[in-house]
Amino acid sequence: MNKPVRVRFAPSPTGPLHIGGLRTALYNYLFARKHGGTFLIRIEDTDQKRFVPGAEEYILESLQWSGIDYDEGPGKGGDYGPYRQSERSEIYKKYIEQLIRDGKAYYAFDTAEELDAARKEYESMGETFIYDAKARGQMKNSLNMTAEETQALIDSGTPYVIRFKIPQARTLVLQDAIRGEIRVQSDLLDDKVLFKSDGLPTYHFANIVDDHLMQISHVIRGEEWLPSLGLHHLLYEAMGWEAPVFAHLPLILKPAGKGKLSKRDGDKHGFAVFPLEYKNPLTGEVSRGYREEGYFPETLINILALLGWNPGDDREIMSLDELIKSFDLNKVSKGGARFDPKKILWFQQQYMHRKSPEQILVLFKEYVKNQDLPGDLKSRIEQKPDDYLLEVIRLLHERAVFVSDFVRDGAYFFTAPQEYDPKAAKKAWKEQTPEIMSALADVIREIEPFESAEIESRVKQWIQDREYSFGKVLMPFRLSLVGAMSGPHVFDIAAMIGKDESIRRIEKAIQTLS
Repeated sequence: MNKPVRVRFAPSPTGPLHIGGLRTALYNYLFARKHGGTFLIRIEDTDQKRFVPGAEEYILESLQWSGIDYDEGPGKGGDYGPYRQSERSEIYKKYIEQLIRDGKAYYAFDTAEELDAARKEYESMGETFIYDAKARGQMKNSLNMTAEETQALIDSGTPYVIRFKIPQARTLVLQDAIRGEIRVQSDLLDDKVLFKSDGLPTYHFANIVDDHLMQISHVIRGEEWLPSLGLHHLLYEAMGWEAPVFAHLPLILKPAGKGKLSKRDGDKHGFAVFPLEYKNPLTGEVSRGYREEGYFPETLINILALLGWNPGDDREIMSLDELIKSFDLNKVSKGGARFDPKKILWFQQQYMHRKSPEQILVLFKEYVKNQDLPGDLKSRIEQKPDDYLLEVIRLLHERAVFVSDFVRDGAYFFTAPQEYDPKAAKKAWKEQTPEIMSALADVIREIEPFESAEIESRVKQWIQDREYSFGKVLMPFRLSLVGAMSGPHVFDIAAMIGKDESIRRIEKAIQTLS
């Protein structure tokens, strides 16, 4: 196949976009960009019973946040639209009529009760009912009626569906770009419904028609569509069209490694399986999202790219441009890839380390702006100049994983601790401590310039002169400034908050803990 690369991601707006779907979109995007092709979005919304309001908007917002930009689709247009299947119904009618004329599809008038009766009859014989070549001859369909009888039922408004007439006794030898040769016996396939009683096509038919008309060159989709591969090839054949190259991606597996990753796994183990937070408009249930939990989009994209594919070397941290340059369908694995929630934390920290303080500052200020923070912490942060905030970021950068960590772990840079860690207080605050801390406050009053190196030199000299152990002084000093035994170099903290505030905090700790 030498035609231009055109690929699509075709989600159904029946709920939030699972990270497995996001990975499918990503692989299509990488493949298109690698080969200078086109990546389009098509919304497959023919299943009106499962349609969820707001789901399409959620899907498109997820792609935008993730940095997966598309060339054609809803909101962007293109030469092959409309890009919502619900707006293409007249197109499908033309092609279903062609199949009926060619004797490759037929009307079926079986009621739900008649189909249920057929299932029970087969069950009584120890068999499973399949609407196939054997069964079709016994059912109420146009294959067993005259053209006049069929038309009379249609004219009378009798409900019907249109089924595909699967050819008998065929061995289909198919190729998959990831899995190689796949053989399918046509006798094992059922006569799938192509048009439903509501006048809309099923996924199988609309999918084939749209992929052909939109000139899709490669269909890169999830493993769950493998059982449909034989049917789709037969539909292409019946329409007289060249089939695209198919590539079926491996599943993303549960952390335990068995079975497909689901929302239930995320709920059970405490991690998100959706890119954005999602509130179900029907039930009100809220599902966690990676964006709201503070992950960078590049973190999620990087780990998803490596779930089922690798660049052929030991690289793990890869930018979107690097992923595009390296992506190769031949390096996509056949077996499922286990999702590791701990690994994504590692990726997040790596990306945090790679951001400059200036980049983090922008994200930090945006985070503070959009959060309800305790007490007056928000206003205190917003009042600080950028050079102060940048220094806080530099001091906390090494241990930070999320932007929120700079607030959670660095609140003491902006406001005095309101309480003290009990375990730390028990360990650091002894009978002599108030007297020592009071003397330390006097030492601090005299230090000029009040800079980290000068504070450290003077305080340590004073400790040695008094023949104290460093822990006896520095532990309660840190506790006074921070409220816990955490944070960067204690002298850096003191220099940042200033002399007067350092003394105030020491005096407050003496009053509170003594």
